[in-house]
Amino acid sequence: MTDRIKIFLKNETVLAISFLLAVLSALVVRPDSKYAEYIDFRTLALLLSLMLVVAGAAKLGIFRWIAGKLVNTASDMRQLALILIMLCFVFSMFITNDVSLITFVPLAIEVLTMAHMEQYMIKVIVLQTVAANLGSMLTPIGNPQNLYLYGLSGMGVKDFCMLMLPYTMTALVMLVVSVFIFIGKDRLTAETIHSTNGGCADTVVTDRAALQDTIPSAAGIDKCVALVRIRYVMYALLFVLCLLTVARVIPYQALLVIILAAVAVADRDVLGRADYSLLLTFVFLFVFIGNIGRVEAVSEFLSEIISGHEVITGILASQVMSNVPAAILLSGFGSNIRGLIVGVNLGGLGTLIASMASLISYRFYAGSRESSVSRYMVFFTLVNVIFLAVLYCVSLL
Repeated sequence: MTDRIKIFLKNETVLAISFLLAVLSALVVRPDSKYAEYIDFRTLALLLSLMLVVAGAAKLGIFRWIAGKLVNTASDMRQLALILIMLCFVFSMFITNDVSLITFVPLAIEVLTMAHMEQYMIKVIVLQTVAANLGSMLTPIGNPQNLYLYGLSGMGVKDFCMLMLPYTMTALVMLVVSVFIFIGKDRLTAETIHSTNGGCADTVVTDRAALQDTIPSAAGIDKCVALVRIRYVMYALLFVLCLLTVARVIPYQALLVIILAAVAVADRDVLGRADYSLLLTFVFLFVFIGNIGRVEAVSEFLSEIISGHEVITGILASQVMSNVPAAILLSGFGSNIRGLIVGVNLGGLGTLIASMASLISYRFYAGSRESSVSRYMVFFTLVNVIFLAVLYCVSLL
């Protein structure tokens, strides 16, 4: 039991800390009817809906299939690196930085190993991580803190994107320049891989032949192909509904009911693939902020420190607690939500825990053959500090 607790605390550190903060604050402000007012149900419903839709699409292998098609167009290492990095940058805008890294970092490790280009693995993975963290900042659905702050700000989708566009374009230019600086034009010595692997589950079914080894009967093949195609259409439509809800066209309550019903009927196991620990972290932090806001002396003190300094406090707070909890905590005491959006997004750069998505890449790399943690951390820190310094200067303009 003790070992299980240790493993849980190691894997869910942010959740555990947020729970502790909520409990301690409840000792100061005893639970009452106002607790329900703390919770931003719209953010939670949207977050869960997007998680389920993206998890379903990822299960079908859509993202890796697209990546496989693009990767196989590369003729040298620089082109390959640029494709792998840009996949993270672009896809993170729509499927979140976490999912893009979960999808494309293992692909990068696989492809670089097959191509005998392991010497570039650290550089590619670190740049993929930076790309995912910075690409995701452009849209309200790119990461959890954006979804929350977007709802809090009352901004339109266009206004949000325009706010973050200068930083995104600067990041894009820096990523391309970084590839030319750090990655050589070595010729690829082995064919890169396709991401399809046959079978009905967890793959993109492109034709009947892909299923013949796993499903012997013609009737079974037809049924499997038809089911997968139905799921393609279903998740595409559900994603459109998510976007309409983010744009405040559809009520979030209706969206959540539709998605839960559709997934439960057509793809039930996806219900277990959502990050429920993140949802609970949001709930506990909402409780903590709500309680602290009712302690007048503490609330006034924090407001004085944060108000007018949202960008820099967002960056600094993210370095020690990661940008998702930083966004939730600081939002209760800062008046400039636009500045906070910039601050916590830029704050995803810096330390390894500044964005929890960065830990995903690190764990994948650390689990690969012949990994060097020290070399990874040196290069990761160097690149992140340079990107953060340049983008902070952009914010000062």
